[in-house]
Amino acid sequence: MRGPWHLWVVVVLGVLWNGFGAYDFLMSMIRGEAYFREMGMTDAQIALQNAMPVWMTGVWALGVWGALGGVLLLALRSRYAVIAFAGSLAGVIAMLVYNYLLSDYAKLMGAAASMMWIIFAGAVFFLAYALFVRKRGVLR
Repeated sequence: MRGPWHLWVVVVLGVLWNGFGAYDFLMSMIRGEAYFREMGMTDAQIALQNAMPVWMTGVWALGVWGALGGVLLLALRSRYAVIAFAGSLAGVIAMLVYNYLLSDYAKLMGAAASMMWIIFAGAVFFLAYALFVRKRGVLR
C-alpha cells in the first residue's frame, strides 16, 4: 500500500460516502416505492421519483458509479480516477439542472433537497483531490 497517507484517508472516506450513494441507487432501482417509504418519503415525493425521465436515471448512475469507480481507481493509484470523478461531477451537475430547473424537486423535497448541494461539494472535492494527487505524481 504505497502512496501518501492522505490518499488512503480519502479512499476510505470515499468508499463509505460513495458506497452509500451506490446502495441508495440500487435500492431505488430494485425496491422502488417500498424503499422510498422506508426512507420516509411522502406520496408526492414518491410520485416525483417515479416520474423521473429515463435520461435522469442515466445521469444519476453516472454520478454514483463514476464516484465509486473513481475511489477504487484512486486506491489502485490509476490516473483514470480523474476521468471517473469528472464523469461523476457531470452527472451531479445534470441532476442539479433537472432538480432545480426542470422539475418540482426542490419544492417537493423541502429541506432534503439541500443534500444535492452536499453531494455536489463531495463530487468537486473528489475530482479536485484526484487532480491534486495526479499532479504530484501519485497516480500512474
